[in-house]
Amino acid sequence: MGNFQVRTDLALEVRESISEADSELRGVRVEEYYMEDEDIQVTKVMIDTKNAAKAMGKPIGTYVTMEAPALVEPDEDYHREISDCLAKELLDMIPGGDQELSVLVVGLGNREVTADALGPQVVDNLFITRHVVKEYGKAAYNCSKMNLVSSMEPGVMAKTGMETAEIVKGVVAETKPDVLIVIDALAARSIRRLNRTIQITNTGIQPGSGVGNHRNALTEEELGIPVIAVGVPTVVDAATIVGDALKKWLDEDIDKKFDSRLAFAELNNMYMTGKDIDAVIKRVSFTLSEGINIAMEKNNIVCGG
Repeated sequence: MGNFQVRTDLALEVRESISEADSELRGVRVEEYYMEDEDIQVTKVMIDTKNAAKAMGKPIGTYVTMEAPALVEPDEDYHREISDCLAKELLDMIPGGDQELSVLVVGLGNREVTADALGPQVVDNLFITRHVVKEYGKAAYNCSKMNLVSSMEPGVMAKTGMETAEIVKGVVAETKPDVLIVIDALAARSIRRLNRTIQITNTGIQPGSGVGNHRNALTEEELGIPVIAVGVPTVVDAATIVGDALKKWLDEDIDKKFDSRLAFAELNNMYMTGKDIDAVIKRVSFTLSEGINIAMEKNNIVCGG
């Protein structure tokens, strides 16, 4: 493969690309189930050992992938089902998810670049409660138990002159949340997963890693609190599209026909997305925000009538 590598942020796709016979993957466990009524395929990839983490190129932890083929469709009922499923997986992932928590949600990305605007648009639709509870108490919502939800949109270094991790560290140190939820757009290997897949992981995130723009990581080790990352692949690299098209056209494995994919190296820094990405981001961001809102309310609020 030389120095060429098709990038993906999805642990599921990395696992699919490695042979089952690879002994280094003894530390990787995979569980999957299909939600027939909702038409959602859920796959959990659990990396348990350092050797497996090295082979996968992913940190030790749990990666939950929700594949929803109709995620891009304007079906409100279906999107509600996805939000409910996302809420369940989030509560399972968050330590002490059944307890009262202070949660900071960070929307990563550049609002002015549509395919990268997922995080900021998710933040726009969140039910923020921390400021009200701090000012008036839980009685403001007629509740005796309630999660405190706050959010921020740190922007990008080109505008702020600061690393995202620097900004988030400062806010975490000042507001002292119990858990951090980070939202970001991802890159996929497979076109069929573009805008149709949600990944949730407890390993944190490295902003910009999907497109090779590595920034300082947002992880529990760096911030001192659990970091849950939620993302949707909104781009694929151009080499993937060319390679897949040639495979179909030649009706054979392009990797076997050519010794390497270096023929596509010049496309390695080009990323593609759908022509309706603006509508997709608006729809999917609302679905994610609803999932977070439901998770923050479900089994966590005790309210009177």
